[in-house]
Amino acid sequence: MKFGVVFFPGANAADCFYVIDQLIGHPVSPIQPEERELDGFDCIVLPGGFSYGDYLRAGALAAATPVIEQIADFAEQGGLVLGIGNGFQILLNTGLLPGAMRKNESLRFRCHDVFLRVENSRTPFTNRYHQGEVIKYPIAHGEGNYYIDSEGLAQLEQNGQVVFRYCNEQGEVIPAANPDGSVRNIAGICNVKGNVLGLMPHPERCSEEILGNTQGLRLFLSVLDWWGIHTQEGVMTDE
Repeated sequence: MKFGVVFFPGANAADCFYVIDQLIGHPVSPIQPEERELDGFDCIVLPGGFSYGDYLRAGALAAATPVIEQIADFAEQGGLVLGIGNGFQILLNTGLLPGAMRKNESLRFRCHDVFLRVENSRTPFTNRYHQGEVIKYPIAHGEGNYYIDSEGLAQLEQNGQVVFRYCNEQGEVIPAANPDGSVRNIAGICNVKGNVLGLMPHPERCSEEILGNTQGLRLFLSVLDWWGIHTQEGVMTDE
């Protein structure tokens, strides 16, 4: 299996690259924003950070780069796409995921650990977690207030597209556990097919013992498990 990490200017791409290369030990290549060919990749990662300085709004300029058109085609064909933090914002700007991102309700940058409840453990990115499990990831964002209108929200809920919600340590989804004001405490969503995931918390920053938390590593290992099962069946994508 081969991963690609997009190196937008201002992105923290090296963090994701390190996890894939050094911790799970799989081939990974840097992808430049001007890239117009993605043959040979199985999973594309849009990392966190501040692509192009978050000018205009978070993820807006990155969403207009040539590689995004290729990623949209890649996702349409069933390729796996993971957007973390700023990567999630980019996916929203491109329409690969529904909804929009607003400034945190507090109007302050939030950088600390949060508890998440796993709402969907059946995606390619979450099969190593258990439905309803409470995990801990760090966040680091000033524009992570996820919004979608009532009709879109109903569709997300009905389709099982809400993958992670902010919660307290006991798994209760309450306003006090919501760090940014996101509607219904939503921290991460997927598309209808499940092959595109966007989340604001950072799994790559809790994937190694030296960081004091390895719960994020299971997200990357889930991708390997999903890919391994499907290749054994002779199928590379959810077609």
